[in-house]
Amino acid sequence: MNVLTASRLPLPLWRKGKVREVYEVDDARLLLVASDRVSAFDVVMAEPVPMKGRVLTQLSAFWFQTLGHLGPHHFLTADTADIVAEVPRLAGCEEEIRGRAMLVRRTTPIAFECVVRGYLSGSAWQEYRRSGTLAGARLPPGLQESGRFPAPIFSPATKAESGHDENVTEATMAQALGIERTAALKARSLALFEAGGAHAERHGIIIADTKFEFGIDAGGAVVLIDEVLTPDSSRFWPADRYSPGSAQPSFDKQPLRDYLAGLRARGAWNGDAPPPPLPEEVISATSARYVEAYRRITGEEIASAPSGPRNDRGGSVS
Repeated sequence: MNVLTASRLPLPLWRKGKVREVYEVDDARLLLVASDRVSAFDVVMAEPVPMKGRVLTQLSAFWFQTLGHLGPHHFLTADTADIVAEVPRLAGCEEEIRGRAMLVRRTTPIAFECVVRGYLSGSAWQEYRRSGTLAGARLPPGLQESGRFPAPIFSPATKAESGHDENVTEATMAQALGIERTAALKARSLALFEAGGAHAERHGIIIADTKFEFGIDAGGAVVLIDEVLTPDSSRFWPADRYSPGSAQPSFDKQPLRDYLAGLRARGAWNGDAPPPPLPEEVISATSARYVEAYRRITGEEIASAPSGPRNDRGGSVS
């Protein structure tokens, strides 16, 4: 199966992250290319996970279009032919970008992640178990791990170039961005989470939490950017197996995390780079989780060819 560990395109490389390369197209546009690299415990593994990059790109494209009525976003197209037509320098690179590249409008990213939590899990559960708080704010006593909140909680975080992001209070975000902008980001994040979560639940998936990212475009508008409601930015749980009181099975890199956690518990890996080699069954199981999440949410099988019409306005095309 064709995998991509790193793209090398005839465009200026603007930024390279753990999973994506971001290329400069011109002053107004960027090209995001999702590789099949996978990280866990802040370490990028040596082996790629087949189909992972395609799932991240095509699922984000699906959500940008499905949720476009809730506000502007940076997505233009994920169609390979359209991308090459818009960026002729990519002629001959079709197989490298097919299914895993998005052409987007350039923005200035806002330096906070807009996290929305519908359930008490992950770092939020760890903090609550220690101190009964989330980002220092008191939560009601007696909550269970993976328990559903009465209403989703807006829980922003600072962006970290390396290491873990840090949960912060809404007040901290407001001090940096202003009360009005923070309120607008909160309202839109909650609306996106509610609409996306409702769609996913109709297809058998609980979105326990997620993070949205926003940027400011050339006209000063706040637009949704980066990836949206993917297994890398969210916790996806199978609805038919949900049982509060413990950690839940999930449609993401849980098989990878479980394998590495076992190595760490036995002292076979200290959690630092270089990572240990991954067995084929762990890679295959992780890939299958991503592919199944895409199939359930979109109702379609993931393919190497991207789907989704062009959207120059940054709004809904559905």
